[in-house]
Parts: sequence; structure tokens; C-alpha cells
Amino acid sequence: MLIKSKTTIAIPPGATIKEQLEDRELSQKEFAARMGMSEKHISNLIRGNVKLTPEVAMRLEMVLGIPARFWNNLEAIYREDIEKIKEENQMDNDFEILKKIPYNEMVKNGWIEKVDEKSEKVIELRKYFEVANLAILSNPQLNKIACRRTAITQKSDYCLLAMAQKAKIEARDREVEAINIKQLENSIEEIRNLTLRKTTEVGEILTDVLSKCGIALVILPNLMGSFLQGATFYEERKIIIGMTARGKDADIFWFSLFHELGHIIKGHINNTNGTTEEDEKEADDFARDILIPKDDYDLFVKTGNFSKNAIEGFSHKIGIASGIVVGRLQNDGYIKYSWHNDLKEKI
Repeated sequence: MLIKSKTTIAIPPGATIKEQLEDRELSQKEFAARMGMSEKHISNLIRGNVKLTPEVAMRLEMVLGIPARFWNNLEAIYREDIEKIKEENQMDNDFEILKKIPYNEMVKNGWIEKVDEKSEKVIELRKYFEVANLAILSNPQLNKIACRRTAITQKSDYCLLAMAQKAKIEARDREVEAINIKQLENSIEEIRNLTLRKTTEVGEILTDVLSKCGIALVILPNLMGSFLQGATFYEERKIIIGMTARGKDADIFWFSLFHELGHIIKGHINNTNGTTEEDEKEADDFARDILIPKDDYDLFVKTGNFSKNAIEGFSHKIGIASGIVVGRLQNDGYIKYSWHNDLKEKI
């Protein structure tokens, strides 16, 4: 059986055995009898379906008069060529996957080294993702990630995996307490109160609160085309939340964070095949109602008064940043996206 790639053909030692039998006008049946082996095994040996072992090589030396080292060498070359062909064919497959991975942006962010050859790029990405080949990235066991995205495309899937891997790498040396979901539930109000703090003051406090719940928070630059706001997954004995935040409105950051916390509290990150649409909606509802209680919000929108003073008064009443109320009203269509943005902060 010939195995080949664009540049290599692997020829089994059996091809040489077959030539010897033809030259000697020796049938496979008689040859099998002389070798003390079954016809089926000899047939598989000739086709390259079984390995030519040192024991078989010694028998070939006795029967055909050709040294065992010759046969052992042919077998070694054949197996080496097979691996070379597998690698070449896998590399061709990885070249196609390479087109979908934001390689240049990853280089720009300093996540991987800049190289020129396609094969070198593939190798850099294999090392970054810690996989033998890029096709493995489609394995569901490697991408059980709960996330909030504004859109989903094939490219965004690879962006998500790239960002999740970076979060995983960054979080490896983070010291956190044992995972404690009850502690997280008890900390929700404390985290919500942080929306009232200046964004420059929040990072260290938030990281500390979450670490006591067994959660490592990692802030990442966004990758173009990822449509990613946040992602959550298990890694070893901790939970990792990766958030894209730099340059974003604070209301988007806070909603995305509580969305991810919702996934954790609702148990969505335990799902074998990742999150469902229903899980995503449930996490959205959790974030929405934690930030702005439903009954309070319904009463406010019924007034129809969405002036700056009214929004600031309502925000003060429910203990939340005014920018979060503005973002909610914009998203729900009560005010234009151009209104009251001066009440928003940037992360």
C-alpha cells in the first residue's frame, strides 16, 4: 500500500518482498509455508499493513538470503516516511486553519513570535495553543468555554480560542483560593457596588474579591473579528474569566462581567458541550437584573422621563453607576445611542 504526500512516497518493505517472490517464481502460499507464517500475515506484510519486525527480518534472511539488517533498514525508512507524509499532509490542513487565525494581531500583541514562512507560523501557533496540530483545536474537550459575543463567525471561534489560551497562560501563576460558588454569590452585591467607584480604582479590588472565590480575572486586548466581551472556563483548580475591556464603555464591561458571573453561578460552565442559547439568555437576564432590578427599572421607564437629572436620580436610588442605566436605556431603545454618553466612563 503506497502512502504519499506532495513530496514523499512511502514504499513498504513488502514491495521488495513481492519483487523477490516474482523473480524466484515463488507463490505467496509456498513463501508463507517456508516463513512459518500464515498466508494472511504475509499478504498484510507485502501490503505494508503490518510491521516488519526484527524476528521477521531474521526469517527473511534465512528464506531469501538477504541480510536482516537490510529488511530492518527498509522498515525504518518506511515508517519514517509515513510520519513525514502525515506531517506534510497535516501541515497542509493546518495551512487552511492558519487563514482563520488572527496571526498578525497575535504578533502585534506580543503573544507569539513573528515569522515569515507559513510552516513556521503554523509551528508558532501549535506551540502557543499547546497542541500537536491545529486541527485539534476543534476538539470539544479543549473549548468548553462560556462566553458573551456580539456575533459568531468561524473566524471569531478561533479568535475566542486564541484569547482563551492567552487568559489561561496569564492565569497559570495566579494564586487564588479554592473554588467557592457560595462565596461568589455572597460577593455579588460587593462587586455591584464597585460600579460606583472610579474605573482606575476597580481593578485590584475586583481581582482580589474574585480570587477569594477561586476565580482568576484576566483583562485582555480585543482581537479584531472576535466579537468577544468575556469568556469563562475551568482550568485545573480555578475558574478563569477573560475580559476584553480596554477602551470600552464601563457599562459594557460591567454587563459582560456579570454575564460571566451568571454562567458560573448558574452552573453553565459545567456543561460538557459548552453553553447553549438558553444558557446565554439566562446569563444575560442575570446580569441585567443584578445591575438594575427589574421592578425598579419597569417603574422608571413608565415615567417616560429620561433626562440626565432623572437618570442620575434613579441611578443614585438603586445604587448603580449612571452610565449603566444609560447603556440599558440605549440598548432597550428608550433613548438614542448618542444621548447622555457623558454619564458613561471608559475602562
